[in-house]
Amino acid sequence: MEEGIGQHGSSLPVDNVQALAGRVGSDIPERYIRPERQNEYAHSTSSSDDFAGVGSIPIIDYNKLTDPNFSDEEAAKLHSACQEWGFFQVVNHGVPEDILYKMKQDTEGFFKLPLEEKESVAQLPGHLEGYGQAFVLSEKQKLDWGDMLFIGTLPSHIRQTRFWPTNPHSFSETIDKYSIEVKRVSDILFRKISENLGLEQGKLYEMFDNGVLALRFNYYPPCPRPEEVLGISPHSDATGLTLLLQVSDFPGLQFRRKGRWFAVEVVPGAFVCNVGDIVEILSNGRYKSIEHRAVVSDRNERISVAAFLTLKDGDAVGPISELVEGEELLYKSLQFEEYLKMLFSSKLEGKSNIDRMKLDA
Repeated sequence: MEEGIGQHGSSLPVDNVQALAGRVGSDIPERYIRPERQNEYAHSTSSSDDFAGVGSIPIIDYNKLTDPNFSDEEAAKLHSACQEWGFFQVVNHGVPEDILYKMKQDTEGFFKLPLEEKESVAQLPGHLEGYGQAFVLSEKQKLDWGDMLFIGTLPSHIRQTRFWPTNPHSFSETIDKYSIEVKRVSDILFRKISENLGLEQGKLYEMFDNGVLALRFNYYPPCPRPEEVLGISPHSDATGLTLLLQVSDFPGLQFRRKGRWFAVEVVPGAFVCNVGDIVEILSNGRYKSIEHRAVVSDRNERISVAAFLTLKDGDAVGPISELVEGEELLYKSLQFEEYLKMLFSSKLEGKSNIDRMKLDA
């Protein structure tokens, strides 16, 4: 990956939403208006009312997951979370508080910079890394109410440092330290998930150990008509696992369950984790990725950092043979490069990426 993970796709340039939000008032451009949001209501999983029997998103205690005295019980909870929810929150993960604090502080600092400074790391034509947008493929498609910075961070040889901000001055160092910590947490999750699927504990760990870790920094500015726009369109992540750090206290992440949208509670210091499409495919559907989206506020900005753990060029995205024995093969196999090209040539649209990988598609 001499040109980084961003070489596999591109996105059409569109207006910077942070700048747009500061000048449009209540007159939102039509391309941001989402008719499907009319008459919507998102439920809270922390409510005492158990809407549709949903309950609360599982909480996985990383300390217990790695403690021989509690690991079996916690691994069972992780299995249930992956199988029944596709979403869970990880607490007590051991990432030093100073690293989390610096990541939040530097991310906020970057998005506070003047537009000209942020655009010093803007995307280049034909490349997805950098500051800008993703999955904008036509001049007519609806747009998300948000901006992003997308960079590959691990392994170190994939880094395209021309897209790494130099302001705040500590940002690059913070990104490096944070990536190492997220990788450590994901290593254990992959080991336990592998074991839960009936594979050797190291199977998924080995598959993702030398894979790509990419960070997407999301900025959703306030919108005077938040009920009519989306911060990011409904989608499932095309990755193996995603670990999300909610920088802002304001909730905005929602997931679809039993036909309804539910808000994800902000748990201070926790990672919101979700199963990605690649794990659904590798497991031949035993674990399923889940559709999610971001909404915005009329008063508060919202910032988050998503860490995507995925495979590497040369790997195959397809069901693991041990998990197909005696069962129907549900998904096709593609080389990782082809998988990414397919992904980045399509707009975010529910679980359309998984649908394209199904053998009966």
